[in-house]
Amino acid sequence: MPKAMTLRLDDDQAAELGAIARIDNVSIAEEVRLALASHIAARRKNRAFQARLKASTERNEEILKRLASD
Repeated sequence: MPKAMTLRLDDDQAAELGAIARIDNVSIAEEVRLALASHIAARRKNRAFQARLKASTERNEEILKRLASD
């Protein structure tokens, strides 16, 4: 299910994003989705991010186990 979000941009970012979307003949929302997909793909390949993700997952798993125990 799609999720609506609010994104605050400064004037220059909004103008540049609008120009890119117009040149690519896509909506601003589509241009933002493409940028996010690219950013997420880069994070998946980033070793430092993956290490932080693993550490966070392990910490949260421990917390969830404690919460689930009687």
